[in-house]
Amino acid sequence: MLDITRLIRRSGEVLTGVDRVELAYLRHLVADTGIPFFTLARTTYGYVLLDRDGADAVLARITGAHDWGAADRLSRVARKLSPMQKRAQSDLRRHAITRCRPHRLQRMLTRALPRGLQYFNTGHSNLTDRVLHALRHGPRAQINVLIHDAIPLDYPQYTRPEAVLRFAALLRRIGAYADRVIYNSQDTRTRVEAHLAKVAPPPASIVAHLGVESIPGAPLPDVLNRLSADEKPFFMILGTIEPRKNHAFLLDIWDRMRAEMPACDVPHLLICGKRGWQNEAVFARLDALPADAPIHELHDLTDGQIVTLLSRARALLFPSFAEGYGLPAVEAAQVGCPIVAAPLPVFTEVLGGLPVYAEVNDGYHWQKIIMGLAKGKRASGAKDEGIPSRFIAPDWDTHFNAVLRMA
Repeated sequence: MLDITRLIRRSGEVLTGVDRVELAYLRHLVADTGIPFFTLARTTYGYVLLDRDGADAVLARITGAHDWGAADRLSRVARKLSPMQKRAQSDLRRHAITRCRPHRLQRMLTRALPRGLQYFNTGHSNLTDRVLHALRHGPRAQINVLIHDAIPLDYPQYTRPEAVLRFAALLRRIGAYADRVIYNSQDTRTRVEAHLAKVAPPPASIVAHLGVESIPGAPLPDVLNRLSADEKPFFMILGTIEPRKNHAFLLDIWDRMRAEMPACDVPHLLICGKRGWQNEAVFARLDALPADAPIHELHDLTDGQIVTLLSRARALLFPSFAEGYGLPAVEAAQVGCPIVAAPLPVFTEVLGGLPVYAEVNDGYHWQKIIMGLAKGKRASGAKDEGIPSRFIAPDWDTHFNAVLRMA
């Protein structure tokens, strides 16, 4: 059984890396018809349980193969839901094999599910005491939780204050209930288990690198197509605009280049990602950019359009202070895009020596690397620094073979 609460809550929004992991699990488990499969989700009014057919129908709507249905009466009176969330929760109820109010969850799970099933949660949503207790004491489920990072505890300065307390409580529940923890990297396991060990011995665990899907490129909007087809080089930073991603560092570099160089020599910077939190100074700098600035903020691109841009970019820039996995960097390597990154342990673990590593306390070094790539020939597979050659990206089949074999 897979918990899909996060995907339903984020209906209508651009998928984050965590969302895409949950989606990959849903796709794989729906397709594996050799065993019974169920999905669980929390809604405004309680919990819904779907079998494989229902999960397949919901998957088609999440991926856009089918449209979500109309909001039902219960959703129409739920004031806090977005229009898309109302439609998503309505379709959950339409396709559910059973549903219940919160206080009846354990009874519902006991009656509807086979004893001893495997429960997977990859989205850090719905991992409440109520749900975990009901799974453990109802159908006697084996509880598997995928943890993406320990950033809220290791780097609280880059996280909203409430997220630190929420994540600490989440780890306590995982330590108390989980039969197994799945980690996306050895670096994540080392960091998380250091926190878990402060309370009790950590649960059994496995490291399984996240897979990367092969996504075809998609046509770009005219303005981006003209930019990316132009001879003028461009660089990308990909991800939510939040403090730990260190966008301010790149803005400083571009400010310096604009001050020191002729405008025609300054490469473009594409900032691809929606605005996050606690980053008002960066937002103000972006809002104050003149219309002719070589810096472009893009927040609604599809995965296919991102792939097209990566295939044409001089490099993906990754000056993050902390990452759990750094999925965009792995995706860039897959399409042959050069990478310039901070020397984080997870990057050296997953990408090895492919990126050009540079400390984020040396903006002049970064500027030198950027201008070197801007002046060089951009060709996938060439031996320019930072360009991945013969990189074999982690794939989902390998991930699931490891995770499900141990389940």
